[in-house]
Amino acid sequence: MNKVFSIFAPIILLLILSCKDSKPDNFNQTTKQTVDIEQEKKAILKTLNNETKAAFNRNYEGWKKTWVHDPKITKTYINFADSTFSESVGWNKISLYVKTFIEEHPEPEPIPKLLNDIDLRLYGNGAWVTYELKDSLRGLKRETRLMEKINGSWKIAGMQTTIYGFETDKN
Repeated sequence: MNKVFSIFAPIILLLILSCKDSKPDNFNQTTKQTVDIEQEKKAILKTLNNETKAAFNRNYEGWKKTWVHDPKITKTYINFADSTFSESVGWNKISLYVKTFIEEHPEPEPIPKLLNDIDLRLYGNGAWVTYELKDSLRGLKRETRLMEKINGSWKIAGMQTTIYGFETDKN
């Protein structure tokens, strides 16, 4: 039996080794893409600031260039200061809401201090952005933006704004 094993063991070992997976060596490797997070952050900040400037200056054409034009995007305002809420779903409704607002309130508003820092999470051609800002007319706001990179440019695909109003010192 030992003699049979010593003859067949090398043959069995060769058969096992020859059944190696025939996939190319790099089959299970993921493609590593180098992303310059600071460069992406600057590009996203530029889009967000351009959208703010256009909205406050009542520049509808400039504003719409910063948004994804898709039926699934959303824009939500929650205003704790005056207990109001609004939600628009889809580019047509969001666009009409903003266009109507600009027509009904054509006078520009003071542009709040533009963003220079955001919390950012990148997901390929998508990003989740959060930040706080103070607006001279509405007070403290927290915003969340869903961004999509389309043809090399970051666009807004979703927005949630929570308005807290002006803080008072409770001490």
